[in-house]
Amino acid sequence: MATEAEIREALGRVQDPELGKDLVSLGMVKGIQIDGGKVTVAIELTTPACPLKAKIQEDCAAAIRAVAGVQEVQVELGARTRGVKAGAEEAKDYLPGVKNVVIVASGKGGVGKSSIAINLAASLARRGAVTGLLDADIYGPSIPTMMGVTRRPELTSVEGKDRMLPVPSHGVGLMSIGFFVDPAQAVVWRGPMLHKALQQFLEDVHWGELDYLVVDVPPGTGDVHISLATFIRPTGAVLVTTPQVVALDDVIRGRNMFRNVKVPVLGLIENMSSFVCDGCGKQHAIFSSGGGRKAAERLEVPFLGEIPIITSIRESCDEGVPIVLRDPNGPAAQAFGAVVDRLVELMARRAIEAEGEQPKLRLV
Repeated sequence: MATEAEIREALGRVQDPELGKDLVSLGMVKGIQIDGGKVTVAIELTTPACPLKAKIQEDCAAAIRAVAGVQEVQVELGARTRGVKAGAEEAKDYLPGVKNVVIVASGKGGVGKSSIAINLAASLARRGAVTGLLDADIYGPSIPTMMGVTRRPELTSVEGKDRMLPVPSHGVGLMSIGFFVDPAQAVVWRGPMLHKALQQFLEDVHWGELDYLVVDVPPGTGDVHISLATFIRPTGAVLVTTPQVVALDDVIRGRNMFRNVKVPVLGLIENMSSFVCDGCGKQHAIFSSGGGRKAAERLEVPFLGEIPIITSIRESCDEGVPIVLRDPNGPAAQAFGAVVDRLVELMARRAIEAEGEQPKLRLV
């Protein structure tokens, strides 16, 4: 009969394909049971959104079967999202139950930042992660329309205080100023009012325990970005750009702004990268090509991927259904899936490295 030491040694040869370390040293092996020739192991993934869970399960089973005396193998997968807080240490943390906060930003408007944000959130939720989406674009709230909801949030009592509940849509909890103002009404507020509204969306909303909170911020650099840096300690920011080389200046300004408020840039996404003609099948670089990748290389930040120009993306936003849900096997969903794979990997790697730097949180 195989021993627990032999099974653990076998699992020590199985690597997490994204993190590049073995499952034992990563602390992912949470239980080993041996009953004669049957071996059952419990593996805890670094996130329920892990894109390679099937491969990890297969690799574990193959490694265990190679141990003498093993006749039957069962690999049970669980998940515990690892999170890491960045930003200024003096910042308040109004989101203690949120493990990862991802700010989606752009140096200028018109690059499709909000459509990126809703599809990132929907992709994470579709993979099993508990996900929220905060529309911090007070002047131009578009998330309610893109997610197909208009009703106001309900109230609940938490520790004797009334708190707003995020509005559920497509498996994601939402909050936006758009739930409270008429769509035709302009929000004409100075900085202090923006600051107070954002504080309420963080402090007076019962976000609960989240694996990920995606925050859609206004384009450019301004009051909302500064306020966020004082209210939360995010995991990092994702910059969205279009392929033109001229867009590089806007990306640089965005990167420098986040650097000033001590928020790391997780990576860069190139939106509207190309258009494939339905008639001839030829790929057209309407807004040039390669600018996003070049910008990422120049700024020395990870390039997360390219999202093509596809009519269905615009149609899905108008209909209030993210394209990753409307057409989950289509080219747009595949492009978003590749971006999310890379983003999840980067966040998990940062969390693992952060835990390794703190003895009390070191994985065994």
